[in-house]
Amino acid sequence: MDTSRYVVGIDLGTTNCALAYVDTALPEAERAVRILPVPQLVAPGEVAERPVLPSFVYLPEAHDEVPETLALPWHEQAPSMVVGTYARLVASRLPGKVVASAKSWLCCEHLDRREDLLPFDRNPPPRRISPVVAARLFLDHLRDAWNWQMAREDASLRLENQDVMLTVPASFDAVARELTVEAARLTGLTVRLIEEPQAAFYAWLQAQGEDWRKTVGDGDVILVCDIGGGTTDFTLIAVLDDGGELALERLAVGEHTLLGGDNMDLTLAYTVAARLEREQGVRLDAHQLAALTHACREAKEKIGDGDERPQTLTILGRGTGLVGGTITTQLTAEELRAALLDGFFPGCALNDRPAERRKVGLRSFGLDYAADPAFTKHLAAFLDRHRLEDEQGHIRLPNVVLFNGGVTKADAFRQRIADAIVGWNTDPEYRIAVLDRHDPDLAVALGAAWYGIVQRGGGVRIKAGSARSYYLGIESSLPAVPGFAPPIEALCVVPFGLEEGSSLTVPAEGLGLVVGEPTEFRVFSSTVRPEDQTGRRLVDWDADELAELPPVVAELPAETGSAGSLVPVRLRTELTEVGTIQLWCDQIGGDGSWKLEFDIREAAK
Repeated sequence: MDTSRYVVGIDLGTTNCALAYVDTALPEAERAVRILPVPQLVAPGEVAERPVLPSFVYLPEAHDEVPETLALPWHEQAPSMVVGTYARLVASRLPGKVVASAKSWLCCEHLDRREDLLPFDRNPPPRRISPVVAARLFLDHLRDAWNWQMAREDASLRLENQDVMLTVPASFDAVARELTVEAARLTGLTVRLIEEPQAAFYAWLQAQGEDWRKTVGDGDVILVCDIGGGTTDFTLIAVLDDGGELALERLAVGEHTLLGGDNMDLTLAYTVAARLEREQGVRLDAHQLAALTHACREAKEKIGDGDERPQTLTILGRGTGLVGGTITTQLTAEELRAALLDGFFPGCALNDRPAERRKVGLRSFGLDYAADPAFTKHLAAFLDRHRLEDEQGHIRLPNVVLFNGGVTKADAFRQRIADAIVGWNTDPEYRIAVLDRHDPDLAVALGAAWYGIVQRGGGVRIKAGSARSYYLGIESSLPAVPGFAPPIEALCVVPFGLEEGSSLTVPAEGLGLVVGEPTEFRVFSSTVRPEDQTGRRLVDWDADELAELPPVVAELPAETGSAGSLVPVRLRTELTEVGTIQLWCDQIGGDGSWKLEFDIREAAK
């Protein structure tokens, strides 16, 4: 959709969603990235515009609300579910009827993410939805808000007809990414994915214009530290001299870490609950603790936004001996920092590692949270794993940091991370520069929209070439020989240095695809064969030239013929911007087309 008038960036966040856009009908000098104010329910019967759409879904029962008070301008009938500000407000009062942090559940591999399991509770709530449906509801709301404001007079301007960039955590696995695309498809959107840390950096590039080259220079290593509501993402970007011009190249991304603001909210709730029991003799039950967690989230974000006043927390009572049926207490800025600073941002050494949780034989299903809450230890492990060295063999740590994510709003948290990096460097002259940034609630959406402009050739692009060549195992067609397996050839499908976002046709003839039954696809990689081009077939190779990766096991549907049929195919491959190889097998002489997706970053570990 490169010819659409608008380029749109959507941040489908754990805590908030946002939509930004660029109007390409304007002259280039006048193009700016704008945020779409999102109309949403802020109280029963009251609709107002907000810059973000809180990622909460309220599932009321018939007796909870007057249906007509839940309608939005574009609704012909009042909906049975509410997303946004009002849903968030209800969470501290009716936690069992509000879905929060649905995005974190998209990467919960031991549960069916299409199953109705949210809100997740040991005592099943009256209504539930799946993580995929929750993501679709947020996208539905953004689509309807856009179409109401931007396309009422011209159907060609509907969001479904625009070029849409949708963000995902850098650490999302292939399944979570595919489910995100599925949610967009259910909304009627065709999207391209971009990683959130990269999007945040594109927002900084767009704000700087040509001045970015005055802020960073050749040899700088930039850490994008993105700590959001549910996940923590780290990305390293190098600044390089490319023929006299500065260029950017992504060096590494972190692994999936389910650690973020949600963990902080729970910590605050336990801290306040312990104080209530100690000072007032009130012991909260599980329902009240869930409500208190939501209340602590609101208080934390107000304090993080600079409000230093004590925040009042109100929890509905469950017994008859409480005045007014409620429990009221306060959370101060000092108490918040004391509870969070040392627990989540402790000092540590570069070779320290996050603690591992001992596995218990039986455990409850739920999110696989990081066992160690120390962001600094997770950062140390990331930097040590992707250690860079100069020509003398000295460790090179990042000397520039871009912070993003709601957790990094607080000055004290950002300072702890910067101090940790400085402390890991042995050079007494070492200094770390912190880049100016947008509002972290908006930066990812702004950067995603600008990335769409860059894709059209409108700005500097972060290069992310493949650091390996990748090969697909092809079984030779030879007569059976007792005691010997048929030899395997290695077909190069991704050459060394191929830039992410690139597509290639694989020039290989005589290939047949087995369909209709479970099949194993063998995958190899190499860091020492940079000369191999797409389509090269290796019949013989040394053991240290190719490394075999975990196989991909799939059952590709048989559209015609019987199970185990061999379909003649041609191959085409795409190295996506989010670190997967998509291998398409197109039927020769027919309409069949099958896709295999392989997460090369996960395999590289």
